[in-house]
Amino acid sequence: MSELSEPPVRARLVDVAREAGVSKATVSKVLNGRTDLSVRPETRQRVHQVAEALGYRPHSGARALAGASTHALALLVPALANPTYVTIARGAYRRARELGYLSLLAEDFDGQEADEAFNDLAREGRVDGLLIASARPGHPLVEGLRRSSVPHVFLNRAVEGSGRNVTMDVARASVTALDHLHGLGHRAVGHIAGPYGIVPSQVREQAFLRHAAELGMSATPVAHGDFTEEGGQAAALELLDPGASKPRVTALYASSLAQAIGAMRAVRSLGLRIPEDISLVGNDDLPVAAYLSPPLTTVAMPLYELGTAAVDALVAAINGQPQADVVVPTEPRLVLRDSTASPGGSS
Repeated sequence: MSELSEPPVRARLVDVAREAGVSKATVSKVLNGRTDLSVRPETRQRVHQVAEALGYRPHSGARALAGASTHALALLVPALANPTYVTIARGAYRRARELGYLSLLAEDFDGQEADEAFNDLAREGRVDGLLIASARPGHPLVEGLRRSSVPHVFLNRAVEGSGRNVTMDVARASVTALDHLHGLGHRAVGHIAGPYGIVPSQVREQAFLRHAAELGMSATPVAHGDFTEEGGQAAALELLDPGASKPRVTALYASSLAQAIGAMRAVRSLGLRIPEDISLVGNDDLPVAAYLSPPLTTVAMPLYELGTAAVDALVAAINGQPQADVVVPTEPRLVLRDSTASPGGSS
């Protein structure tokens, strides 16, 4: 009895481009019958011959040729483990459904980075546009999109100069947190910032330092870490290091809820108490914040509204409207719980 043969691997756009010696964009345009492309007849012929030899069939080819809509959008987030992006994704999904679209979700993390294959989703007609919440300097996808006509927006993590960023007032978040801590009497406050190179993190940090100076605070050290529990713990230990030469802080402001949870563990590992010894404010308010011990004071960001605004901006771009940066008008707000008190522990 003969063994079952493996199913043939479907040829991809990149395979045709490699064999034909041209770019993927050229292959896509040639196979979609674009007449405005400056390509020699022999190159067009070679692309068609290679595609036929490899058995390449464009995904949703009929839709692409007809210019019809798939009514699907793709959302790329940096980490599904970060609950911030779950809330953003819910807002995007709900708004997409209201507008007659389906929002698909993909994750971009170390070891499995999204590249131009994600861009191909739209270029090959499988989705109508891209929502990119995973944008950092040097990311291969961002570099590819600079040269692309595919409708896309960046949300939460802005790309400077792109003119298609959908963001929140992250600077105001720092002001809100500092005003609360300063009002309680804290004059030495440490900031747990995000990784270097992430625009919202840089804006939040700059606003923290600027407003702290305006308030006349005596010490405002900053430590950087990933937007994770581990990153928050390491940064908090750095800021609270009893052997460091910098003044001892009495409060911490973390850039994410996950960082704040890590900071809680760091505080306790040093034999300190929250809020008696160290007050703590986290960024982003999610249901779990109310169930921590102690319940965590947070700065609530309009995450759900961010997701809906991003879909609105992308659908407008798909419909041919000019793009521009958008800032969600909803301001951050303080959610007061038990993790903050006056220095010394009195509320």
